[in-house]
Amino acid sequence: MSSFVSGSVNSPKNNHLSLQDLEQNDRFIHRHIGPSKNEITQMLDTLGMSSLDELIDKVVPDSIRMSGELELPDSRTETDVLNQLRGMADRNQLAKSMIGMGYHNIILPGVIQRNLLENPGWYTAYTPYQPEVSQGRLEALLNFQQMIIDLTGMEIANASLLDEATAAAEAMTFCKRVSRSKSMRFFAADDCHPQTIDVLKTRAEPMGIELVVGSLAEQQQTPDEALFGALIQNPGTFGDIHDIEDLITKWHEFGTLVAVASDPMSLVLIKPPGESGADVVIGSTQRFGVPMGFGGPHAAYFAAREKNMRSIPGRIIGVSVDRRGETALRMTLQTREQHIRREKATSNICTAQVLLGVIAGCYAVYHGPEGLGIIARRIQRMTGILAEGFKQSGISVENAHYFDTLTISAGETNEGFYEKALAKGINLRKIGSSRLGITLDETTAAEDIQILWEVFSES
Repeated sequence: MSSFVSGSVNSPKNNHLSLQDLEQNDRFIHRHIGPSKNEITQMLDTLGMSSLDELIDKVVPDSIRMSGELELPDSRTETDVLNQLRGMADRNQLAKSMIGMGYHNIILPGVIQRNLLENPGWYTAYTPYQPEVSQGRLEALLNFQQMIIDLTGMEIANASLLDEATAAAEAMTFCKRVSRSKSMRFFAADDCHPQTIDVLKTRAEPMGIELVVGSLAEQQQTPDEALFGALIQNPGTFGDIHDIEDLITKWHEFGTLVAVASDPMSLVLIKPPGESGADVVIGSTQRFGVPMGFGGPHAAYFAAREKNMRSIPGRIIGVSVDRRGETALRMTLQTREQHIRREKATSNICTAQVLLGVIAGCYAVYHGPEGLGIIARRIQRMTGILAEGFKQSGISVENAHYFDTLTISAGETNEGFYEKALAKGINLRKIGSSRLGITLDETTAAEDIQILWEVFSES
């Protein structure tokens, strides 16, 4: 015992320990996967060199080498950096998002979070490699496809795409492949989500497609006859639900194919686009149990008519029969995909948001049709109550027909209302200088409605 005390850190006579021995030894370099000292020595011996400096001297020209040291702070342990980052994160002011635009707060059932989202058996194999071995994963994706078919009223759906905006771009190129029209003009309604319009512009330019962004109401009055395709958002980004069936019929008479972007939760209640004649239906399944995650990742969907299945982008799960005559699932029509035909593939999307698609499909299975109906009706009912309260307070609500989103005309008081809502912990959407957007979701509570009424009733 005496020798232990005499050799303690506090003993000034101890020549073997110093304060450096008290430093954290969790530097990232110790966990980094790279060559060991023995491996580096072996490689240098093979090259006939004695050190890394000698290797650099012989390989890297002097003209591109730095003459001085990098101006970097002293190295720190991983624990120190994580603590600093946590401190920075603690300064964030968290507000409840009611911005909308395709992004919603969700309630993720605990059984899905624990057994899917946090399960490495699901999240490490993010796409079905050796798919026929992964029958459980294929079954989950088949459920996702069937969910989309049921909600959209279409005949076939793929096993997810990257996000709604890229799915819209895929819909545009799909329409061009399928259409017999020689036109290079594609219409996008100006109440599509702004990020969707931006991605359409990016995809259209190198393909020589003329993207026409305009009013849906004007098209309903006088349809453009020189389009190969069109995209409608329904409900629109500002919340309006459109009657699109007549317009789709007119466009079909001109040979125009029509894609509709729809929120799947709204499709629980409103008429499916497929029953209105849409050729393609796309959207995001984020609000089916997938956290917002600062904008992603989320699983988009893509549904179409069966006659055009060979032009659909992304992966499709099909039901087949194995050599024993038993039902088996497999990836089908893979000749459409990049890993089979690079230059002639229908898209460059080999993988997809499989984990997120599985979560969305399981969310629908967990709640069932009745449970989804309860959620959707509650969202729509709360939106109606909010709108009625605004009208009684003299606040102008632009929407005549809506599901979960209202657009408020606030005029010169717009900025003041926005800041008051933010001060009370709610983030609204700014639309120009005189309008605000408010989107509700399954997490919206009566207290949130009360706060919004109070914000807009204050002068």
